[in-house]
Amino acid sequence: MDVEERLMLVKRNSEEIVTEDELISLLETKEKPKAYVGYEPSGEIHLGHMMTVQKLIDLQNAGFKIVVLLADIHAYLNEKGSFEEISNIAKYNKRVFVALGLDESKTKFVLGSEYQLEDHYMLDVLKLARVTTLKRARRSMDEVSRRKEDPMVSQMIYPLMQALDIAHLEVDLAVGGMDQRKIHMLARENLPKLGYKSPICLHTPIIVGLDGEKMSSSKANYISVRDPPETVERKIKKAFCPAGIVEDNPILEIARYHILPRFGKLKVERDEKFGGDVEYTKFSELAKDFKEERLHPLDLKIAVAKYLNKLLEGARKRLEVSV
Repeated sequence: MDVEERLMLVKRNSEEIVTEDELISLLETKEKPKAYVGYEPSGEIHLGHMMTVQKLIDLQNAGFKIVVLLADIHAYLNEKGSFEEISNIAKYNKRVFVALGLDESKTKFVLGSEYQLEDHYMLDVLKLARVTTLKRARRSMDEVSRRKEDPMVSQMIYPLMQALDIAHLEVDLAVGGMDQRKIHMLARENLPKLGYKSPICLHTPIIVGLDGEKMSSSKANYISVRDPPETVERKIKKAFCPAGIVEDNPILEIARYHILPRFGKLKVERDEKFGGDVEYTKFSELAKDFKEERLHPLDLKIAVAKYLNKLLEGARKRLEVSV
């Protein structure tokens, strides 16, 4: 795979790369660059998590070494449970990410507690605190904090640590959703002040929930890896998917970001009186047909549920084997 092919794979379904010129230079000069994503251990791995997992798979196929940070200390600072609870969830998360398709032989899983309590790391936290304003730290924290109105001091430390993870894990490319952008920009600006290199950052889109609003665990407007097939079908059938509307359409987003990258196609099976079967290999063609109302929302939902269950079925089977 040449540089151009690798670049296309890295960029696929990305919202933003800061900067593309730096990424091209990295691909031209380093045979096995390193990329990472950090996840707060979560009991429900849903389509939002799967966005970055899919991107990590793309990066593995493009020749990147992958580091997955299971951010137990971050989760504790963000009031996600006790250390024991978070530790158990982190073990489950690792199994899920591998089941979803990450090549374990090419992926290094790291707990934050393995290095974030060391003297030199904590000294770097203090150094970064000296060059970061409170306003900047709070602005970076707001997107990921559970307590925005009256944050704890621990949550101000959170973005500093996330920036330093990039340096201490020695990664070339930091990957995350667009909600991570402010923290990544803080890292690009302030890590060089501590003698570290400025990271390249890749941001994936934030997909909407099944109701067309922001995906949220409190709203339960997501599909989880734990959901059985009949639940997936029910949720998809009830999901927001107005005829002719492409923007912020969760069913089309599932097709674009999960089904087409994994299966290379989306086949919609229909009765001949409704136009017969139709197969899509490009999202642009799918979106065009839907916008022009040549594809009915119910037909799309049935097809998406079928493919999504195929994807999740593979993950569920691998999880059962690893128990």
